[in-house]
Amino acid sequence: MTALTAGFVLVHADDSLLVLNKPSGLLSVPGRGEDKQDCLSRRVQQRYPEALVVHRLDMATSGLMLMARSPAIQRALGQSFEQRDIHKTYLAVVDGCLAGAPSPDGWGLIDLPIAADWLRRPLRVIDAARGKPSQTRWRVLAFDAATNSTRLALEPVTGRSHQLRVHLQALGHPILGDRLYAPEAVQAKSARLLLHASQLQLTHPASGHRLTFESAPGF
Repeated sequence: MTALTAGFVLVHADDSLLVLNKPSGLLSVPGRGEDKQDCLSRRVQQRYPEALVVHRLDMATSGLMLMARSPAIQRALGQSFEQRDIHKTYLAVVDGCLAGAPSPDGWGLIDLPIAADWLRRPLRVIDAARGKPSQTRWRVLAFDAATNSTRLALEPVTGRSHQLRVHLQALGHPILGDRLYAPEAVQAKSARLLLHASQLQLTHPASGHRLTFESAPGF
């Protein structure tokens, strides 16, 4: 089921949880200031007042996002994230030609600690001394010679703020359209950040069934 409802795209709804498809440019939760009150969670709560936030996507990132329909389900899903039982896959388009990882299955691992850049908040930086352990799995899907860009599948093992964006910048292949971490020439290649949460796999907290949701990117 996918339906446009009251300003948001509903992918799935049951008595326990909601799966939404967040567009790029919309906040996940309210920010500071009157101009930052429109967000996915508030739009959803207009129809589902009991809906509670479980996790977030960056404003510039599009794709699948979960909300719980009770505090108990929110706690259960939060625990699933902590135990890494919920798996997320993202699609991204990055600058340049990134060679595939030299592993049998084609997946590589970025293992670089991430810390807040307090002087340039909300930016994050790679910092071996202060950073928290951060891992991202990545796999090359295609190279586009016309735009000199590479399409990737990404799987965050940890869930640090801006993790995928910071890790790809550290590889020397920032995401196209990234207004925070890419140089101006790479920002200019896309009107939006080309990062999309394309797949969500989880164990349903009530039924125990394993569920998979998918969303095609708009790029």
